[in-house]
Order: sequence, then C-alpha cells, then structure tokens
Amino acid sequence: MSSALTDLYRYPVVQAPMAGGVSCPQLVSAVAEAGGLGFLAAGYKTADGMYNEIKQLRRMTGQPFGVNLFMPQPNLADPSAVEVYRHQLAGEAAWYETPLGDPDSSGDDGYEAKLAILLEDPVPVVSFTFGCPTRDALDALAGVGTYTVVTVTSSEEAQAAQWAGADAICVQGVEAGGHQSTHRDDPQTDDTGTGLLSLVAQVRETVQLPLIASGGIMRGSQIAAVVAAGAEAAQLGTAFLVCPESGAHLLHKQALTNPLFVGTALTRAFSGRPARGLVNRFVREHGPYAPAAYPQVHHVTSGLRKAAAKAGDAQGMALWAGQGHRMARELPAGRLVELLAEELDAAQAALSTRSTQ
Repeated sequence: MSSALTDLYRYPVVQAPMAGGVSCPQLVSAVAEAGGLGFLAAGYKTADGMYNEIKQLRRMTGQPFGVNLFMPQPNLADPSAVEVYRHQLAGEAAWYETPLGDPDSSGDDGYEAKLAILLEDPVPVVSFTFGCPTRDALDALAGVGTYTVVTVTSSEEAQAAQWAGADAICVQGVEAGGHQSTHRDDPQTDDTGTGLLSLVAQVRETVQLPLIASGGIMRGSQIAAVVAAGAEAAQLGTAFLVCPESGAHLLHKQALTNPLFVGTALTRAFSGRPARGLVNRFVREHGPYAPAAYPQVHHVTSGLRKAAAKAGDAQGMALWAGQGHRMARELPAGRLVELLAEELDAAQAALSTRSTQ
C-alpha cells in the first residue's frame, strides 16, 4: 500500500481502466512489471468476477495496481424514449439475428458488493468513474491503506472530489476515448467538453491534489506537456488497446489505424451516455436519435454488439477510441511503457535545453 501517487510507479504512465474485457490481468501485469501503473476495470463485471481477476493479477505481479469502479447512476431515463429507441433498433436485431436486451437490468453495477470486497481484501489503488463516492467510502478505503482517485471532467467536479477526501484526481479531457466520466449526465452539455491541456490548467488552479491527465495521449512528448501543465502522471487508454496483451477484439484493434475509419465522435448510440468512438455505420445511423439513458441503452444494445463482433462486422461494434487513435503502436505493453518513458525523458531534456539557451 502507498500514501503517495509517485510511490505507485517508476514512470508516470498510467494504463487506463477500459471496461468490457480490454484491461485484463495480462495487460495490467505487463504495464506494472515495466514500471507503469495498470488498472483493472471492474465495470460490467460481477463482484466475484472482479475478485477473480484481482487474484489472477496478484499471481502475475507483485507491483502496485489499481481497480476502477463505476459509481451507481440515478434512474433519470425516460422509459418512453428508451422504448422508441428499441423500436428504432428492431432492424439491427433482425439483421444480427439476436434479441434486444432488457433495459431494466441492474443499474448499480454491483457497486456496494465490489466496494465491500475491496475493503475486506484491499488493493493499492481504487479509482472511480461516473461520479464521486461519499466521504465515508473514501475514508474507509483510506483506513485500509488504499489510495483513491476520482475521475473528473470539470473544475467543479474536481472540487467535489477534494472535499469528499480523494487522494488524487484523474482529469479527463474531451479527447478521451470511451465514456466521458461526467458526474452528472446532462444532454445539454454533450458538446461542451474541455480539451485536456486547458482542463488540467484549470483544475490545477482549483485543487491541491495530485493530478493524472487523461485524454488523447499517445506519445511521451504529450506526457511531458501535461506534466508541464501541472499533472503528476498521464493516463493512456487507446495507446494500450492495440497491445497484444489487451483483451480488445481483434477487429477493434485493427480499426484504430484503418483508414476506413476517418475519425471519432462522442455518441450515445451504444450506451445512452456520451462516449468517444470511431465513427461507423451504427454511430451514423443511430447516434442522432439515442436517448440519454444509461445504463438502459447499454443493456439494450449489449447483444447487438456481441453479435456484430461474432459476425466480424466492425460497423456494428462499439469501437471506443481517443482522438489520437491513428498514432497507436502495436507493441508489447511493457515495451510501450519503456518507449513512452524514453520519449518523455527526451522531451523534457529538449525543453530544459531550450530554457537555458
């Protein structure tokens, strides 16, 4: 266990928790062994499933690692809007020959059960997505020696995390792949996200906690930039998604650098919450009509996404990716950590040289 962020890694490289099987023990252990800080993603897993992965990871490495939890979400979805969207997806269900999912499946992602396990058998770090835990929860984790990180997308959310007792803050810029970790899902703010460098600077002037910067980072020179802006470390997701240890589907890995996919967009099409992914047919056809309804839409489309992957159809998959996806390098995760560290050192040395000239 550790009381300082810098005690958790040799290099300021954090592997983002990517739910859906991407951040598997193999990836996390490779990152940790190379000197970075890896995260298991507990999102969309049962509490037992999370614990089994923790035990597997402990057999693979003795280095620090983290576990990421999804915060429970208030049920603000309009059932009629969800039902309309289900009707719009009827053609997809017929095409992939699979039924649509039940929108009323569990909405809390087993949060309390997972938290209980992490208090009973602590891990070095726990981070949170989609909200801020209570002070009681953060104090309880601190009491068992766990370092806590709350993901934020604004200065206001950062202040709330500091007031609640978090040890550090992960600042997520709008460039980030996957879900935007806003604490309140407001459709009126879908197009108002802040770029990472501006957000890091704003949050640095707002709170006194250590910052981890996340969003579109693919090179060591970008890590140097966010460190210069006030962050202690950088969190990368898309950069690690293509590594051989990643649990991402092969089609997802290939799509990141496939010129057929010309860019990314924030969309609610697959989950009902804003998430950045490669623009494919599903995003183009359904994104404009998807309601603000998480996790209801996630449950509805779950079978469709699995069927598309099984059919080898990337046009029906959720291809989460940050804005820097074209810069992805297919390297072993350990080598990628080392290369990022080398690039960071070179960038900082160049800056130092310029400042003395």
